Amino acid sequence: MAAYIIARIEVTNLEAYKAYASVTPALAESFGGRFLVKAGAFQQLEGSGPDRHVVIEMPDMETARAFYNSPEYQAILPVALANSKRDLVIVQGV
Repeated sequence: MAAYIIARIEVTNLEAYKAYASVTPALAESFGGRFLVKAGAFQQLEGSGPDRHVVIEMPDMETARAFYNSPEYQAILPVALANSKRDLVIVQGV
């Protein structure tokens, strides 16, 4: 069953963050994932939130966790953490 990595991100240093954002699509694809949303235009309907939203579809929860925990992702994660404030979850699809 598909799983979704959902991130809500406030980028604090866009130029530095680009080094992270440019690598993640190919890395996700190598795990069978695909970006469904990557910082597109949005309309806030309720509450408040960050300026960037990302949804990555993965084949299943196990693969999503493997992607996140992979040495390749962990190598670029410090760039994201140093240059943004983020909430990130993995959600099982229906």
